[in-house]
Amino acid sequence: MTVMTNDQTRSPEELRAEMVDRIVSNRQMIAGLDQLSARVLDIMRSVPRHLFVPDADLAQAYAEEAVITKRAADGAALSCASMPGVVAMMLDQLNVQPGDHILEIGAGTGYNAALLAELTGPTGSVTTVDIDPEVTAHARQALDAAGYERVQIVTSDGQLGAPEHAPYQRLIVTVGPWDLPPAWWQQLTPGGRMVVPLRWRGQARAVAFIHHEDRLESATEELCGFVPMLGDGQDGERSSTIDPGGMVTMTWDIDQDIDPVALGDILNQPQHTAWSGESVGPMESLDGIWLRLTATEPGTCRLVADQAAVDAGLADPVMPPRYPAVVEGTSLAHLTLRRVAEGERRWELGAIGHGPRGAELATRICEQIRAWSPERTLHPVIVATPAGAPVQHIDGKIVIDKPQNRLMIKF
Repeated sequence: MTVMTNDQTRSPEELRAEMVDRIVSNRQMIAGLDQLSARVLDIMRSVPRHLFVPDADLAQAYAEEAVITKRAADGAALSCASMPGVVAMMLDQLNVQPGDHILEIGAGTGYNAALLAELTGPTGSVTTVDIDPEVTAHARQALDAAGYERVQIVTSDGQLGAPEHAPYQRLIVTVGPWDLPPAWWQQLTPGGRMVVPLRWRGQARAVAFIHHEDRLESATEELCGFVPMLGDGQDGERSSTIDPGGMVTMTWDIDQDIDPVALGDILNQPQHTAWSGESVGPMESLDGIWLRLTATEPGTCRLVADQAAVDAGLADPVMPPRYPAVVEGTSLAHLTLRRVAEGERRWELGAIGHGPRGAELATRICEQIRAWSPERTLHPVIVATPAGAPVQHIDGKIVIDKPQNRLMIKF
């Protein structure tokens, strides 16, 4: 199979090499990102991704984009092959060693399981679990066709893990959970590593947790996004529009004291703007500010504004279309920016507040911008303990209580 590009025939091997080179280049462009291990990159040069997405042409199979393989009736993605850069990032976080026994939650196309099989080698094992029998059937077919018959596939609720093959030294989750099921803790060996794209406060981070008997403690974390996980305890987010035209949507967690009805027509109330004095260039990531807000502001949530909201002056999103906000009672403030000077490619960061405490909330966001600025690539310590466990391992400013876990974040 070949694809024509610029009147030249491109082989899958050439396109894989180009895919990996692109992954490396993209990470080099963003300040603060570590380079990926040569071992992960070499494996990605060897595994034929196009065999796992047969309905995509070669160019799409090796592009830096997710390939949707199953959709719901409303068009929402149910299963996909993740963007190659995200795949590489999470494999690097997982730090697979030869001989490891690995559990994957979310079979997807089977591509990630094939990469895991290469990393752990013939003395290790890979078990991948998915609740959807159509997904596991496709993954089984693709893995067999690519020569990975030794990968074990289980059709079951991923929240239960796969106890029949436990324990595991590595566990990776390729769907987006809102909470951490107890089975994952129980099936991971002490000292083992779990990489999970955990959702909280309207954002998601791929967190590499180390299992320390009574807690999980982060080694690394990176921004990501995945199809939300289905199942009991995973429906922990709520969403509502906060303007009469339905152009701006707010998403928050069920443990937060946020009432969209109390906000009323908040975005049409008088606004108060505060500026931090800190600026950013065109290739600087701002997601560290959002992450810091989740560790300091209990009302941190997500806003999503469509273009009509921007055109109407209801929103000035700093990271369109989604951006962080802080809600307290009947007040709201969100991140914004402005150009430093005409012709300069730098922007000052600030916040816009609405409601009786809008000015105060905007000032508090600016305080966190200034706290973030001196060490913009600083990573927090993220600790997860079973729900109800005493706060004894970390003196975090914010404790996020989920039904099955307690999350603590400290910079």
